[in-house]
Amino acid sequence: MISATATVATEHGWKYVQQLCKHWAHKLDVELTENKGVVKFDGAVATMTCDAKGLTVVIEADGLESVERFEGVVARHLDRFAFREAPLPFAWVVAQGRAASS
Repeated sequence: MISATATVATEHGWKYVQQLCKHWAHKLDVELTENKGVVKFDGAVATMTCDAKGLTVVIEADGLESVERFEGVVARHLDRFAFREAPLPFAWVVAQGRAASS
């Protein structure tokens, strides 16, 4: 499993997460709880959390190509909702997890 994480300084992170989750809820599996949104794509999961300092997005997928694809998908969509602040400065940090042992 590979993950990419980006944290963006914004005072409006929770607003953007809510808007994005509602936008995708009609076609994807979405969970929206207090200060957290999880979107399950075909091939990846994006988890978005917020605090007073900003918005953190973690994308997990099986391969680097999928992670990079969904980095773009999530960033473009968040920029649409954050049009007053866009483009948001996503600085993705990629990490490779260990395979599960049998």
